[in-house]
Amino acid sequence: MTEQNPAVPPQELSIEMDDATANGVYSNLALITHSETEFVLDFIFHSPQPPKARVRSRIITNPAHMKRFLLALQDNISRYEARFGPIRTSGQPPADNKVGFFH
Repeated sequence: MTEQNPAVPPQELSIEMDDATANGVYSNLALITHSETEFVLDFIFHSPQPPKARVRSRIITNPAHMKRFLLALQDNISRYEARFGPIRTSGQPPADNKVGFFH
């Protein structure tokens, strides 16, 4: 999601990805924290046997990009649910706006 200035023609962006990145990592837990200038998203794998959690990936970004990311996620979830039905969750995230856990 980008805002376009009509006076500036859009540029094509060529995105490259190495094989390790293309394979991705599995995450079943996320921790989100923020300061005034950055958001930090830690993607975690929680293993029940033995109970242990390891951060698999960390993304640090600015508030404007985080908001665009949120809007893109909302749009994609809406389209997903229109096609496949509602996504069920086991609980709600905490009300604290400083830290968010999603499991």
